[in-house]
Amino acid sequence: KYMSLKTLWTLRHIVMENNLDAVLFNQTTETLATVFHVDTKKQRIDSVHIRSNMCRLGRIGIFSRSIHGFLINLKRQHRKIFETIEKELVDRYFTEKALNCFSLVKPSESAKTLEMVSRDLFSLVQRFRENSRVASLHSYNTLLRVLKEQCKVTEGEEGNQPVLEIKLPKEIPADSLQNPSDPDAGYDGHKGQGYQVQVMETYCDAEDKEIREKTLNLITHVDIEPACVSDSHALIPALESAEERGVSPTEVLADSLYGSDDNCEKAKEMGTDVISPTMGTPKENMLSLSDFTQSEKGRIIACPQGHAPVKVKVKKNNYNIAFSLEHCRSCPLKDHCPVKPGKKNCYLRYDLKALRVANRRAREYTPEFKDKYRWRSGIESSFSEMDKRTGIKRLRVRGLPAVRYCARLKAIGVNLYRATAVRKALFPSTDAFSAVKSAIHQVMYVFKERFLNQWVRR
Repeated sequence: KYMSLKTLWTLRHIVMENNLDAVLFNQTTETLATVFHVDTKKQRIDSVHIRSNMCRLGRIGIFSRSIHGFLINLKRQHRKIFETIEKELVDRYFTEKALNCFSLVKPSESAKTLEMVSRDLFSLVQRFRENSRVASLHSYNTLLRVLKEQCKVTEGEEGNQPVLEIKLPKEIPADSLQNPSDPDAGYDGHKGQGYQVQVMETYCDAEDKEIREKTLNLITHVDIEPACVSDSHALIPALESAEERGVSPTEVLADSLYGSDDNCEKAKEMGTDVISPTMGTPKENMLSLSDFTQSEKGRIIACPQGHAPVKVKVKKNNYNIAFSLEHCRSCPLKDHCPVKPGKKNCYLRYDLKALRVANRRAREYTPEFKDKYRWRSGIESSFSEMDKRTGIKRLRVRGLPAVRYCARLKAIGVNLYRATAVRKALFPSTDAFSAVKSAIHQVMYVFKERFLNQWVRR
């Protein structure tokens, strides 16, 4: 049936406003996991960078477009106030034709132009800061945000105007405004402007290709955040979300950013083992804490040469281990050992966190760790599949709610594609898709009922 675009966008707005995209994703995930008997014990997590429908702006573009948006909004809302602004400033920023001139600035003139646009923006902020009607406009708050993120304003001497200074590029925060049309987007120094999608999925580690084709790799968690947010903050929320829906893993593969010591300890309390490389690079030709003989409680009971400590002091999680000065002086490993000489003995000082990290780093070189961790790279093929099938890396919407809505629905689509492929592999000649169709109908029924309730309330 024909549906007008206005109706379509109204429905999408209702879905985003009430977070129904999360309900749809959770319902489909739980149902497909039940129908296909998905084993969720082994999962992997990673993020992929995506871009919303915004152009990439430099600093001059951010200033000029913010002023342009403010002038247009001011004319619509308060025309009389707009007419009090100098004609020169209006001619410079108001029309699209005038605005395009800022994209043709020569590199040799960029510093001068940047100073001009920042001065114009500052003058508008100063002019209307006491006007409550103008200060309540969203576009005016955008000017304030740009001024705070891009410039330093210092109070002048008595009777003088405040001094405006443009910040150096390295002083601008990563969560600064990237484009006035998409205020939620962030910046990543490696991948650029936009958002990132956190994806966690199940995987099959069977060597037999036929078994893998008949096993559903299900996306169990999808979350969207600005590109400036570190991956280290994404692991625990993903595990908590999976636990609430009954699809939590006992093992999760992740890269080093997810595998901080704090994350590993919190995940262990939730019953999940994080298999991830440790951050940092150890010093070459140096012994680590893992080379010392340890007790089950994390106490050093012997050095690499087999000598027991003469004294042990423990204060909370900090350990001070004293070894004999005579043994350490004659030790062939003294130049590579972390034990340092003191007045009476040689001392090794460490805490439990350093010991855990050293033991994790030692396990990275074991065949068992390498055999498990090699399956983490498979999530990159999932990102490629999501991009080729759904175009998730370049969306045609702006704003965090719209980007989140699109990403979750695209993840649902990928799960259904995978479920169809597994169904064909399991039952190539019979129609055994009734269970999956029933599951989809249940999901759409939940969406329908929730939508109708929202519609009635409206």
